This record gives sequence, structure tokens and C-alpha cells, in this order.
Amino acid sequence: MDLNGKHALITGGGTGIGLAIAKALAEAGAEVTITGRRKEVLEKVAGGRIHALAMDVADEASVVEGFASAVAARGQIAICVANAGIAEGKALHKMDMAFWRKVIGINLDGAYLTMREAMKSMTGLEYGRVIAIASIAGIKGLRGAPAYTASKHGMIGLVRGLSEDYMGTPITFNAICPGYVDTAIVSENTVSIAARAGITEEQALKMMVQTNRHQRLITPEEVAHTAMYLCDPNSGSINGQTMEIAGGQM
Repeated sequence: MDLNGKHALITGGGTGIGLAIAKALAEAGAEVTITGRRKEVLEKVAGGRIHALAMDVADEASVVEGFASAVAARGQIAICVANAGIAEGKALHKMDMAFWRKVIGINLDGAYLTMREAMKSMTGLEYGRVIAIASIAGIKGLRGAPAYTASKHGMIGLVRGLSEDYMGTPITFNAICPGYVDTAIVSENTVSIAARAGITEEQALKMMVQTNRHQRLITPEEVAHTAMYLCDPNSGSINGQTMEIAGGQM
């Protein structure tokens, strides 16, 4: 795949899935802008075709300014990956409005703002790819995490709606829905699940691993491979779809 001359922007691109996708796109020749709240994290992995840009997807002004800066520096955005998000679980009766808004604000509102600003740049291009990194929680309910589940269902709804709005154009919208991926988020959740459930961290990790049908954590590179497939110019007929990466049928 030759992506020379194409500008890609990935939110939450400094670690985990976002970084794996950034590396794959850069290797294919794209100029890649990676964003996140912590510039120092981004700058550690930037270099070559990967460029760091501090941006907070939960802050509308930050997203508007961030996209304008990226476009000014590297041209129209042809590939947009809405990857930034948080994975925090809390039972319904233990949630307050602040927790609900935090999860929805980052995961769903952040995806909306990211795609909205990307489309301002993409309109008129002969090739465009918008990819949301959702979750298997967007396909089914995730026990103990109703806010997270709702946010990921919302992301998939957003993708499907936009795919209809832009049907017949060169721009496609799809969602990747991984199970548990071997990233820092899983490490953090191992600690929080163990504390909430009164079990060991080893037992908490085993619970997550067993959710993946093939009984192992998914690698960020496996998710990146799927993203690259969707970015292929020959994948233009895949639109408004969910790509599940869970080691087996859900």
C-alpha cells in the first residue's frame, strides 16, 4: 500500500492501539499527526513521518484549533482515526453525573468532534477514510460498565449515520471493535477490577483474557493491521461496518 502524500490524524496516538496504527501508516508513506493531552508522551514517539500535536478531544476549542494546526502544517486530512478514549467501569447505582459525562464526553463527544473537524478538511478529496476505534462493548453489553458500553454503542451509531450521509462519495466510515488488547488500559483495569471485586490482579487479568474467545490478549498490531486494511484504496466498498477483533464469534 502506498500512502505517500496522504495526511493521517490519529487521536490518542501516543500509546497502544493509536501508536501501532500511526507506525503502520507512516511505514506506508503517510504523514501522520498523533494527538493526545500529554505532549511529552507524544514527543517521545514522534519522529520521521510521525508528528506530535497536543489536543484534548473533550475540549471543543482544543479540537478545532488542533485540526486547523495539523491541516496548516501537513495539508488536508485523508485518514482520520478516532482512537482517544477511556475505559472505566462503574455500576449504575455507584455512578454520578460527573462520571457519566466524563466517559461520554471523552469517548463519544470526542469522536463526534474529531470526525466533524476531519470532514471540514476531507470534503472534496478523491479518497478518505474515517475509522472509529470502538470496542466489543459497542456490539454487546459489558458487565459493570454501562457508561462505557453506551459510549461505544454511540460511536458505532455515529459511524453508521455518517456512512449514510456521505454514501456515494470517496469517503468511508467504519468502526473497529476489539476485545481486550494488551495495552496500558488493560493494566490499569486489572488493578481497578481487582480492587472492586476483591480478587487478585492475576484473577482480574484472567477474567479479561477469558472474554476474548481465543483466550489471549489481542496485540495492538493486530488492530493496526485491520485499520490498514480499511485504509487500502481497494476497501472503498466497506462502509458503515463494524470489524470485530475478539478471537472468535461474539
